[in-house]
Amino acid sequence: MTDELRDKFYGTTIDEQIDQTCVELQRDAVGLWQIVSFGREGFNMPSDALIDYVRRHVLALLDRGARPVVARETGKSGWKLVHYGNDSSETADAIIKEWLEEGAKSDAGGVWFALPHIYDPPPKRS
Repeated sequence: MTDELRDKFYGTTIDEQIDQTCVELQRDAVGLWQIVSFGREGFNMPSDALIDYVRRHVLALLDRGARPVVARETGKSGWKLVHYGNDSSETADAIIKEWLEEGAKSDAGGVWFALPHIYDPPPKRS
């Protein structure tokens, strides 16, 4: 038996937390701030471990079909796709670089991840 790191609030392992975050994609967009918060507060990770944790999360979300999005401009609802790279690795690296350049914040602004049914909902029927 190993002493695998567990979230201090929920008792989940890192892999379990990543899986739960990916399941949330079916219902709603997932914010980078949520991922950072889980790593920083739930797992009490130091900077290097937090960066790796965030990267693993982002890659898992991208592998499940999520795309980076940001909230549309004021007065508009929904999400706008944001291009960060040509493949998952390049995209994850660019997102992490941007996050670190902004001071590694964990607020609700910034990039989120969503599946097509969230960022590009079907047209409303009349």
